[in-house]
Amino acid sequence: MRRRLCRYIAVAMAMLAISMPLSSFAKGWEAVRTDVSGLNSVAHDNDVEIRVSPGHVVVVAAQPVQIKVFTILGQVVSSETLPAGANRLPLSHGVYIVKVGDLTCKIAV
Repeated sequence: MRRRLCRYIAVAMAMLAISMPLSSFAKGWEAVRTDVSGLNSVAHDNDVEIRVSPGHVVVVAAQPVQIKVFTILGQVVSSETLPAGANRLPLSHGVYIVKVGDLTCKIAV
């Protein structure tokens, strides 16, 4: 019963993601000027940390980094080079794959 419910939810989320245009996922990266230490840390490497806040993914990097954000279905939401510092990307509710250099993780917004 529980597996069936999980499948129904996964199918419903996939159908919703397919029906939404990519322009509704992200407006673009912006520099964060506030303290991000209170946000949930998802993954980190020596120079990069990925954090999640409601409606946003935040990437804190010591140097400029290449980042790619994908939907769970593999659609590219963002592919950019971010400057050093804290940057955030607004995202719609859902599950995403974030790849920053060699660091890859799954996030839920």
